[in-house]
Amino acid sequence: MERKTHGKAKRLLHLLWIVPTLIVLTFAALMYVVPAFESVDRTPVQNSADWMAALYDEMYLSDVVLPGTHDAATGNVQLAFITRCQALTIKEQLEAGFRYLDIRLGASGNRLKLMHGFTNCTTSGWPWAGTLYLDDVLTDAYAFLTAHPTETIVFAVKHEHGSETPEQFEAALSAYIEQNPDKWLLTNVVPTVGEARGRIVLLWHYETDPNYKPTLGMPCYWQTQNGHDDVSKTAATHPEGSFTLTVQDRYEYGTDDKWNAFLSGQAANQTGADALSIHFLSTKGTSAFGHPYSLAKTLNRNLLSYDGALNGWIVVDFGSPALAKKIWSENFKNH
Repeated sequence: MERKTHGKAKRLLHLLWIVPTLIVLTFAALMYVVPAFESVDRTPVQNSADWMAALYDEMYLSDVVLPGTHDAATGNVQLAFITRCQALTIKEQLEAGFRYLDIRLGASGNRLKLMHGFTNCTTSGWPWAGTLYLDDVLTDAYAFLTAHPTETIVFAVKHEHGSETPEQFEAALSAYIEQNPDKWLLTNVVPTVGEARGRIVLLWHYETDPNYKPTLGMPCYWQTQNGHDDVSKTAATHPEGSFTLTVQDRYEYGTDDKWNAFLSGQAANQTGADALSIHFLSTKGTSAFGHPYSLAKTLNRNLLSYDGALNGWIVVDFGSPALAKKIWSENFKNH
């Protein structure tokens, strides 16, 4: 009787060990293995790395139909199934023709690291990969602009995570900029294409304090839109009154509502020296933790097949060279 009891206890211990192991393996497969197979069409597009060369210098940058990427650094990221928003690295995105980069940062000692929410962007897709730092991204950005001096990069920087005050965070970012000041355009007004060529245009995306006025770059404050349909959340005035910002960033919509919001934003687009419009096609859906890839497949397919006019700066998840061309080629339809 004692041996049978001992045998049952041993089998129970084995089960208690196996069940959590299976849970961990399933979680790891969902978070890292599945995203490894989520890709985009990488077929190169002719002139994608130098498409801005054909633009007039006198154009305001807000008049350019500019392709961008949401959470640009998440090609490799922790908990990738719910946090990965891109398949291409930032270097690949620039070569593909994207010019607006949504850069989310957090402090790590005296360095700034790329983040999505509380998760770190990483240098590869392996779970144990190292953290991706701003130094790495800027190295690629500077190299791209040196090789392609007719282009510009809009760096839409947001303090994504951490307890630093806006002043402390701005000081940390300023330390990076001071290492290569000639590569940056820190104007607080909408620049022309000629002024922006060969440089990184800093756009400061902040949302925690509408009264805070950054001293670096174009200050762009907008309220978190989530899944709200309140249209008053779409527009905000530059704190110094030099331009009006219009943003559609409904990131908790399903694909149908998101597509309709995108089209509504396109219809309300504003341009010129005193206006800037940014249209996000990205969304995590209506669930608490979304799966950006599944949603982006539908929305990107909608955009690729769309035959209407496109306007403003259009920011996508899982960008591809073909998607970038769909957007930037709008600038040359009447040429």
